[in-house]
Amino acid sequence: MTLHIAMLLYPGLTQLDLTGPYEVLSRMPDAKVHLVAKDPSPVRSDMGLTITPTSTFGDCPAADLLFVPGGGGQVAVMDDDETLGFVAAQGAAARWVTAACTGSLILGAAGLLAGYRAATHWAFMPLLSMFGATPVEERVVIDRNRITAGGVTAGIDFALRTVAEIAGPSAAQRIELFLEYDPAPPFRCGHPRIAPPELTQSIRDEIAERFSVRAEQIARITARANRA
Repeated sequence: MTLHIAMLLYPGLTQLDLTGPYEVLSRMPDAKVHLVAKDPSPVRSDMGLTITPTSTFGDCPAADLLFVPGGGGQVAVMDDDETLGFVAAQGAAARWVTAACTGSLILGAAGLLAGYRAATHWAFMPLLSMFGATPVEERVVIDRNRITAGGVTAGIDFALRTVAEIAGPSAAQRIELFLEYDPAPPFRCGHPRIAPPELTQSIRDEIAERFSVRAEQIARITARANRA
């Protein structure tokens, strides 16, 4: 039986949030991946890579697995009722509801993370609790049918764990070996728990405004939802 995977596209997504998981999930047995956007126009990532959708909101089949990537464009998505409506509708019926990086915040805005443990990019972890989720400082977090990942490169780990959940560990192991996924980061500073404190603080300072924008936006979204 075909496993339909809907992967959301939107302007300003981080391409590796999408393409890392895509490379893994598309190799799962019986998987059919749909790159879904509002319309068929090519979508430009936050760093300028153009990705062409294969489906639109109107013609995408019901997803067995919904995946949402993160990226700077995530802020605009959370104010986009059409996109949030698509995510909410697909997520309500999907067997698996998943995200990488700040894609988790989109799931939260669509009402799909309340009461679940979840991960996102380390710099934005505190924002998950504003959606009623429990932030967990792990690279991949599985809570029932919600699978979320930390920032960007964690999407590959997420996808392999997801394949193991759906198709079994042997399928995931074959993909991991075929892709030669054997990371050896040259500087060992990819997370605050191992990075020099001054480096971590410099990144926090750099993204402070983005954090504040997201926090204010989420406060508006949750206040509106509570009034509804």
